[in-house]
Amino acid sequence: MRRAIETLKNIWKIEDLRQRILITILFVAIYRFGSYVVLPGINPAMLTQLHQQTSEGLLALLNMFSGGAFSNASIFALGIMPYISASIVIQLLGIAVPYFQKMQREGESGRRKMNQLTRYLTILILLVQAPSYLLNLKMQAGLSLNASLDWTLFMFTSTIILAAGSMFILWLGERITDKGIGNGISLIIMIGIIARLPQSFVQELTSRVTEKAGGLVMFLIEIVVLLVVIAFAILLVQGTRKIPVQYAKKIVGNKQYGGARQYIPLKVNAANVMPIIFAQAIMFIPITFVGLTSSAGEMSGFMQAFTDHTSFWYNLVFAVLIIVFTYFYTAITINPTQMAEDMKRNNGFIPGIKPGKNTAEYIDVIMSRITLPGSIFLALVAIMPAFAGIFGVQAEFAQFFGGTSLLILVGVVLDTLQQVESHLLMRHYDGLLKSGRIKGRSGNIAAY
Repeated sequence: MRRAIETLKNIWKIEDLRQRILITILFVAIYRFGSYVVLPGINPAMLTQLHQQTSEGLLALLNMFSGGAFSNASIFALGIMPYISASIVIQLLGIAVPYFQKMQREGESGRRKMNQLTRYLTILILLVQAPSYLLNLKMQAGLSLNASLDWTLFMFTSTIILAAGSMFILWLGERITDKGIGNGISLIIMIGIIARLPQSFVQELTSRVTEKAGGLVMFLIEIVVLLVVIAFAILLVQGTRKIPVQYAKKIVGNKQYGGARQYIPLKVNAANVMPIIFAQAIMFIPITFVGLTSSAGEMSGFMQAFTDHTSFWYNLVFAVLIIVFTYFYTAITINPTQMAEDMKRNNGFIPGIKPGKNTAEYIDVIMSRITLPGSIFLALVAIMPAFAGIFGVQAEFAQFFGGTSLLILVGVVLDTLQQVESHLLMRHYDGLLKSGRIKGRSGNIAAY
C-alpha cells in the first residue's frame, strides 16, 4: 500500500505524464457523457423493449462495445465498431490488392493515405448501419418516438447525427493517442466495456443472493473462476518463446563488434485479439441477413443456432474460425524469411542452424508449433462466456469471463500501465512493479 501511494506521488510529480492522464480522463468523460445524450425526438423512458432486445444474444455484444449507448438510442449508438470494420477491410486489401500493398511500402505518406481511405470507408458503413439501426428502433421502441415526428426527416437528420457521433468518437480516440496516454481507440473500447461491469456485477450478485440456498457460494466461485481466466488471459497476451541468436565477432580498425548472444522473442499469440475480431465479424453475418427486426419464432433452427451465442454449433464454428484466423494472421505478420535475412546481414545465426534458408525454415517450424496451442487457448478463452451461461451466470456478466471483451481489457490495461511505467523509468523513478517490467503488446498488433 505504501509503495502504491509513493508510485502515485511520483506519477503526479511528472508534469507531462500528469497532463496526459488528465487529458485522457477529460476525453473519456466526454465520451461517457455523450453515450447518454439521446437522439432528438425520442423519449428515453420508453426504451424498455430496446433494452430487453440488447440484454442477450449478439446484440448484447454490440451494446457492450458501445458502452450501453446502443440500448440508450444515444448519438453515440453505433460506437467505434464501424471504424474497426473499415480497418479490417483495409488491412485485408493491403494483403491482397497490389495498390494497397504499394501504399504500405510508401512509409508515413502511405500510412496517411490508408488512414484517409479507412475514414471514407467508415462513413460509407455508417450511412448503411445508421438507417438499419433507426428502422430497428422504430420496430422495437416505436412508442418512444414523438407522435408528431416526421419519419422521413427523422431518418435523414438522425443518420447524419449517428454518423457524426461515431466520427467524433474516432476523433476523441486520436486525440487520446496524440495528447493522452496513447492507444486511444483501444482505450475507448475498453471504457465502453468496463462501463457495463458494475451494473452486470450487481445484477449477478443480486440474482445469486436471492437464491434459496448456495447462491453466495456460487457467486464466490464465479469470482475465483473469473480471476483465474484473467490470469490465463495475461499469460496468453505476454507469453513468448525465445530463440537464441549468436552474433559473430567483427573487427573494424581497433574496435570489436558483435560476439554477444541475444534472443528473438516469438509471441505464443502473435495475432493477439485480431482472430477473434475477424471470426466475430463473420458470426455477425447471420443476424445481418435475418435482420434486426425478425423475431426468434420466424427463424429456422439453423438460423436460431447461429444467432444464439450460447449454442453448441455457434461456439464450435466460432472456435474453428479463431484457430484458422490465428494461423492466417500470424502468417501475414511474422515473416521468417525476412527475419533470417536480417540475421544473416548482421552476422547473426541460430546456434546449430545454418544461416539463410535453414534458419527461415527453423523459425517457421517453431512458429507453427507455438501457434497451435496459442490458437486453441485463444479459442477456449473466446467461448468461455458460453460455458459461464451454462452454469447459470447472467448473460451480461458472462461476457467478462472471456471473449473479445476480456482480451481487450487485459491487453489495453497492460499497454497503458507500460506507457505509465516508461514515463517513470525515463525520469529515473521506480517502475510499477518491484520484480521486472510490465510487458504489454508492444511490437505486435494492437487490439484494434
